[in-house]
Amino acid sequence: MIDREQYTPGPASGAQVRKDGEKWTLILVRELRHSPKTVWQALTDPAQLREWAPFDADRSLGTVGTTVKLTTVGAPTPHVTETTVTRADAPMVLEYNWGGFDMRWQLEAFGGGTRLTLWTNIDRRFIAMGAAGWHLCFDVLDHLLSGTPIGRIVGPEAMKFAGWQRLHAEYAKQFGVETPRG
Repeated sequence: MIDREQYTPGPASGAQVRKDGEKWTLILVRELRHSPKTVWQALTDPAQLREWAPFDADRSLGTVGTTVKLTTVGAPTPHVTETTVTRADAPMVLEYNWGGFDMRWQLEAFGGGTRLTLWTNIDRRFIAMGAAGWHLCFDVLDHLLSGTPIGRIVGPEAMKFAGWQRLHAEYAKQFGVETPRG
């Protein structure tokens, strides 16, 4: 594992918001240097999810119809939700719901690697927070797949991280939303 102190996230980029009344969808795009098959494993395998995602899964997310318990990491009280995988076209599209939020992952072969796109609906008050959090998760995922893990940065721990605070402010400005005072 590399020293997390040496990790600094890049600028807020690769994110956009689709607004449909009160329903806002966060769309994040990241190009990874790894094959769609490798990225698919990281999105569906519980052991790999524990290394980078903001939730733990009690079984693989790789099969349609599978019921999976997702436990939010770092929640003040245990927050466990059950989801059913609604689409799993390996290694291209994965869909399920996490805590009431639809999650759609699309993987496209791109330049010897993968263009990973996440669509998720998030309460508009927290959309910049979500973008900052997923930005960190994608960075941690990229480091993990490159063999230089930096460890999961999620939940309250992420919010204390200076890089998250900067990203939160940058995404809030990009999306035209106010940052909650806390």
